[in-house]
Amino acid sequence: MSSSSAPSSRASSSHGSASQVPHSSTGSRRHPPLQPPKPLFFVDRTVEEASRDPFRTPAHSIADESVPTTPRSDASNPFSPPASVVTFSAEQTVPGTPGIHHQRVSSGGSDNLHRPNTNGPQSSSTLRHAASVPSVPHVQKVLRGSIPRVDSMVRNSFMSPPIMARRATMYDGCSVSETLARPTAKRQRSTMLTGEIEKPWTSDKDVYVRISWWVTLAVAMIGVIGGAIRCYFGWRDVPRVGNLCLIMQDDFNTFDQNIWTRDVEMGGFGNGEFEMTTDSSNNSFVQDGKLYIVPTLTSDVIGYDHVLNGYTYNISGCTSSNHSACGAVSNSSSGAVINPVMSARLSTVSSHNIKYGKVEVVAKLPRGDWLWPAIWMMPVNDVYGAWPASGEIDIMEARGNALQGYQLRALLPELGPFPFLNGVAKTFGYWTNRRKTYADDYHTYSLEWTPTFMRMYVDTRLDHTLQLSFNEPFFERGDFPETIANGSNYIVTPDPWVNGTKNVAPFDQPFYLILDLAVGGTNGWFPDAVGDKPWLDASSAAMHDFAQAQDSWYATWPQDTQDRAFIIESVKMWQSC
Repeated sequence: MSSSSAPSSRASSSHGSASQVPHSSTGSRRHPPLQPPKPLFFVDRTVEEASRDPFRTPAHSIADESVPTTPRSDASNPFSPPASVVTFSAEQTVPGTPGIHHQRVSSGGSDNLHRPNTNGPQSSSTLRHAASVPSVPHVQKVLRGSIPRVDSMVRNSFMSPPIMARRATMYDGCSVSETLARPTAKRQRSTMLTGEIEKPWTSDKDVYVRISWWVTLAVAMIGVIGGAIRCYFGWRDVPRVGNLCLIMQDDFNTFDQNIWTRDVEMGGFGNGEFEMTTDSSNNSFVQDGKLYIVPTLTSDVIGYDHVLNGYTYNISGCTSSNHSACGAVSNSSSGAVINPVMSARLSTVSSHNIKYGKVEVVAKLPRGDWLWPAIWMMPVNDVYGAWPASGEIDIMEARGNALQGYQLRALLPELGPFPFLNGVAKTFGYWTNRRKTYADDYHTYSLEWTPTFMRMYVDTRLDHTLQLSFNEPFFERGDFPETIANGSNYIVTPDPWVNGTKNVAPFDQPFYLILDLAVGGTNGWFPDAVGDKPWLDASSAAMHDFAQAQDSWYATWPQDTQDRAFIIESVKMWQSC
């Protein structure tokens, strides 16, 4: 080609290569589509004709040095333009793929496959895009290694950086890969109903359906109204104690001897108890605003051997009128022992008592086998005869045993014409805390007592252990036999309350309060053969057997006084007024 036509040819080549860069294949639907940066190639110009760029290699280096050829490789050239702007020769067109036309990159040999020929007449057709790619999905085979390499020395410094092609990996099987064109998503068909929608239930109404609806509503309303009425009458019928006057309150800032009297004796208080009650400060004292009743071992005072044999013990300050309850002699031959435990029993017998009213005691119960804490009341005077004819009110009794003891709260009034005819089985109640024991914390034990009812509860009236209405005579309630044996004769069972207040006697007399911590006993409070009980109630040597098992049951008593003691935080007594 002549030199006169070279500028024209070169200009057209430059213009064609820059303006015919294929569109981006990123799947954009932009109209018109966003054009990529136009690269500027100088493959058909001489070095002297290329515009000078301060970032390019000097011209004398370009003129003197030839660009080394890139050897053939199955891997893509990282400096090659993206596949979307590369055209291929006609021989590389995939059969059966319509609408795709390519122009030959170069007519040179295989050595120039990766390098544009700057001297050949066909250089002006480099990287020309002959036709646009249709939107129909198809598969085109791209032959790796057919993309011409453009050296950085012929790029304009303000051109966009080349797009890095995906690197070839060991998992590529051959130099031919398949590229899937992005398919056009098919619009989903609408599921919206068209036309008029039939609603037969709005026109044909079943009268029985309406009736059933109103019947259901009426039954529900009757249930709600009935429940409300039941709740109202249940609340209204709860008996109340009426007006109360506080007659005694002790928060135990000190031990007030004007209120509390210590009972001192060794007789067992009619229950065959194994402790002796003392007036020692080791067994009852006030500390940190609380009253402590603490059990201790007699062997710590006189020695364990003396408890079992050869020792005479007389308790000082005995308050019992029975002299046999003021001392004991241990004898291993007869099985007699000194009471193996020392404890305390306090009462308001000389200070305060109530006839109808309320009692409230805040206390924490002890832990330990065979411990027997109690909050109870006895009559000031035996108006109807000796115990139990004149009655007894047990506000709270408990056992310290872990398995069958201190979770059970038993509260009961005891009464009967004779000790062997005790109606306790007809007038008792209990409450069990199944998750925790009452030895874990302080609880409020209460008695409410009026001429019409008696109620005991723990913390709240909902947890009442006993609620007893005075609606029938106690003699009839006790279901006592008509006759009883009196020696060799039978006599009619007497009614000791026949002259008392109807349905209330013997609980129509003043009662005083007692706080004590007993140990063991033979009255049946601790059932035989339960919890490895070391004695039998009917045995004459029951206390001796209990003393011999001291090592086993004392091991269950906590060494910390806070857990072993019966601790009372406060006591209040109200009189009906």
